[in-house]
Amino acid sequence: MSSERLIYLPLGGAGEIGMNAYVYGYGKPGKERLIVVDLGVTFPDMDGSPGVDLILPDVSWLEERRDRIEAVFVTHAHEDHVGAISHTFGRLQAPIYARAFTANIARRKMSEYGHPHESVTVMGAWPEQRDFGPFKVGFLPIAHSIPESGAMIIDTPAGRIVHTGDFKLDETPIVGEAFDPELWADVCKDGVKALVCDSTNVFSPNAGQSEITVGPEIEKMVSAASGMVVATTFASNVARVKTLAQAGERAGRSIVLLGRAMRRMVEASIETGVLKDFPPVISPEDAKSLPRENVMLLVTGSQGERRAASAQLARGKYMGLTMKEGDTFLFSSKTIPGNEKGVIQIMNAFSEKGVDVVDESSGHYHVSGHANRPDIERMHDIVKPQILIPMHGEHRHLREHAKLGEAKGIASILAVNGMMIDLSGNKPKVVEYIETGRTYLDGSVQIGALDGVVRDRIRMALNGHVVVTLIMDEDDEPLGDPWCEVMGLSKTGSSNAELTEVLEADLSQFLGRANPKTLRDDAKLNEALRKIVRQTGQNEVGKKPEVTVVVSRLS
Repeated sequence: MSSERLIYLPLGGAGEIGMNAYVYGYGKPGKERLIVVDLGVTFPDMDGSPGVDLILPDVSWLEERRDRIEAVFVTHAHEDHVGAISHTFGRLQAPIYARAFTANIARRKMSEYGHPHESVTVMGAWPEQRDFGPFKVGFLPIAHSIPESGAMIIDTPAGRIVHTGDFKLDETPIVGEAFDPELWADVCKDGVKALVCDSTNVFSPNAGQSEITVGPEIEKMVSAASGMVVATTFASNVARVKTLAQAGERAGRSIVLLGRAMRRMVEASIETGVLKDFPPVISPEDAKSLPRENVMLLVTGSQGERRAASAQLARGKYMGLTMKEGDTFLFSSKTIPGNEKGVIQIMNAFSEKGVDVVDESSGHYHVSGHANRPDIERMHDIVKPQILIPMHGEHRHLREHAKLGEAKGIASILAVNGMMIDLSGNKPKVVEYIETGRTYLDGSVQIGALDGVVRDRIRMALNGHVVVTLIMDEDDEPLGDPWCEVMGLSKTGSSNAELTEVLEADLSQFLGRANPKTLRDDAKLNEALRKIVRQTGQNEVGKKPEVTVVVSRLS
């Protein structure tokens, strides 16, 4: 029996949707050579991570073993798969491989953070494969809602792994490569050890629709609209952006791209040759001089992002353009769970302006980029894996997908972040649990989720903050009364007096009766003053604020 093993370890994306990071290893236990598939981000919310810019996977486990990393592979250019590469490159120092379009986006990200372009290498599509230690790796084209998505074909001494990445079985995708069932069957004909498979839409019972079905419905809607038409979708869904632009052009409208991400994705698509015949676009300045019924804006912000073009138009104007009564706003996208509040706020803001808002609830203006349940089952039937590992989904998605595999007689395992799975035998088994977590990009620095920074920020948001300043003289006696600065709390409390006055009075009363030992000990003094402020705050305004005590002593 071989002393070497084949392992799979998700560090993100298994048990959640977003922040994808998957590790494969082959070799003797504890000495495996490693490859990484995807390094993505997820996005913060004001409830759980206020003020945070991005959330990255914790790559500490990888960093400790970076001398064993052969390469990082990026399946496609969505943020939840590529967004962390520039933030983790300094720690991992591993070469990055991607197909041309994804590499274009990746290089732009690397440049923003001062990393060399040469760190990202372009690989061609299957049948190209390259050797990376014990692995032989290639990109097998698969359809998704962004150009040049690639499943990873990973050959190892223990067998072939097919890592689907995000996918749909679309044979007419408009932009990018169509799903080729014959090619896939040929790649899998000699046997597949493990299928590591997208689980996002496992609960959707109907077969997924092709991107080509959306175009005619959008054309009808745009042609019938009066006033200006504005549409938003995921900027990375270049096929949809093209469909929208063509619908506008056919309706006699000039096209304007608004939002940095929208322009960047279209530019990258044209540069890499995946986007052809895109209608001409005009600048926002030129659009202002045209009749409204002759203009169509394609804008960022389909998920309610506050700084995106959609939200700014809803609040007033963007790049000199405004929306008025009789205009139409189309959401050609699905709202990601958790983003509903921001999207609904934008819809209501437009409604108050008299703008007609159209969303995807009719099913006419958007199709998913992920495989639905029948498509996932079809993938199982094509690949015929010995082992199934569901990934890219919340726990309920993974569990349902594993049950689907078991029902077909495929050895399946539910593996969430941190579970190291041994794939060497006939059945997968958990061999180790790795501590995983999240890293926050907070402004210009990275902090651990458990470092306390965000926790303190949440506490201040919930309870307010009081700064107490006290000066002590050479004899360890208070020099005058302490004073308080209050932030995030009501100015007056239950006693109908200024909150600062009540706090300062209670603190002065304590200092007048405090024993000399307490007054000489900064730690004891700090703790006593803090307790008084919290108790007075509770009595006055029903809040126990966060407290900072500053004691200055005259020597």
